[in-house]
Amino acid sequence: MIRGWWQYANPARLVREAIGAPNAQMAGTVFGGNYVQTVLSQTCLSILRNEFDVVVMTGAENGYSSAKARKRGERLAEREAPGNYDLVFGEGQQNEHHDFELARGIRTAIQVYPMYENAIRHHRGESISAHLERVSSLWARFSEVAHDNPNAWLRERHSAEVIRTPSLTNRRVSVPYTKLMNSNNAVDMGAALILCSAEAAERHGIPRSQWVYPVAGADGRDHFSASVRDEFFTSPAVRFVGRKVLELAGLDVDELDYVDLYSCFPSAVQVAAAELGLPETRPLTVTGGLTFGGGPLNNYVMHAIARTVELLRANPGGRALITANGGNLYKHAHVVYASAPPEHDFRWQNVQPEIDAQPARVCLPNYDGDVTIESYTAMFDGDRPIIGHAACRTPAGARVWANTHDNDLLSAMTLEEFCGRSARIVNDGELML
Repeated sequence: MIRGWWQYANPARLVREAIGAPNAQMAGTVFGGNYVQTVLSQTCLSILRNEFDVVVMTGAENGYSSAKARKRGERLAEREAPGNYDLVFGEGQQNEHHDFELARGIRTAIQVYPMYENAIRHHRGESISAHLERVSSLWARFSEVAHDNPNAWLRERHSAEVIRTPSLTNRRVSVPYTKLMNSNNAVDMGAALILCSAEAAERHGIPRSQWVYPVAGADGRDHFSASVRDEFFTSPAVRFVGRKVLELAGLDVDELDYVDLYSCFPSAVQVAAAELGLPETRPLTVTGGLTFGGGPLNNYVMHAIARTVELLRANPGGRALITANGGNLYKHAHVVYASAPPEHDFRWQNVQPEIDAQPARVCLPNYDGDVTIESYTAMFDGDRPIIGHAACRTPAGARVWANTHDNDLLSAMTLEEFCGRSARIVNDGELML
């Protein structure tokens, strides 16, 4: 059972009872969009070791219904699901945010990913208008895929102009993102996967035309949190994990028929595409992504896998890569799938040593003095920006976080390029130009 936004203690017990498997092991996960594929990879290895014959993975969210109920002043009834899991994947993991981020009120993905986005724009040397046109066009192509996905949450086509233009139904969330550039968590969506040995599939009479094979997997984590990333526009973990999973599968990136890059925000897709050597103009999602396909929080990747299974069953010999991301572009799990039997059993590797060897950025808890703005965003409440966050570099190259509530500065952040500008931090965290 992939951990959701619900408060159930052990919903796997309810599933176990419903399918009539009273002695099945019950496993859960902690939070993280990577865990669908992390668990899937470990399950494949367990099946190869003959520890399990058949495994059911599942997860669901009812964010849409819950939001509607809250607006009515109601709370949806929940079944009792007491007890403990037999096994929890990821137990004991650290917080998703660095203490120095939390000290500046930076504690959600909608604050961090737009800062990655603005850093990408600055790194590419794009103007604000050219960047918005490119990114909204990327997201419009995701919307086109959702239109053709019978399981997508938002199947209506959204043009690039509609996506980038603020409106009553497409409010500004942060600079530079509108609502239609954010993950859509207000969905009622569930999915399930059945993994089994070839022997079990044959025993239960599953036609070989329906078999889809996990071929290879790889996991790895970037340096913890945005605070110590060397750059906001790169991901060494995606680079090394992607390189390894393709090596294990014996494929080049241009041999993939389908790709689904984890798409919580446009910046995540752009970073992953660049690291994997994928052009942004090729299809990079099979669902429509977390905005249009639907973002049931940690369980999105299960929907990407399920859709990939449908596509591969219709395309004998097809091959697909799905990437999963937990935290703020932090925890990564990639898996290659195929509709034709591979020449070897499932392979998996953790590439953490290679990632750990990459440079990290020193982050300071406090700093007063001259800085250069590395990236920034302004967060909106309604139609006005209420706080600005900035990642800054000291003359020595260390990173430090700063905020602003100055109305003139906030207004300028919505219109002007702030990356690369000189500034000053005063009073242990206040940004001034």
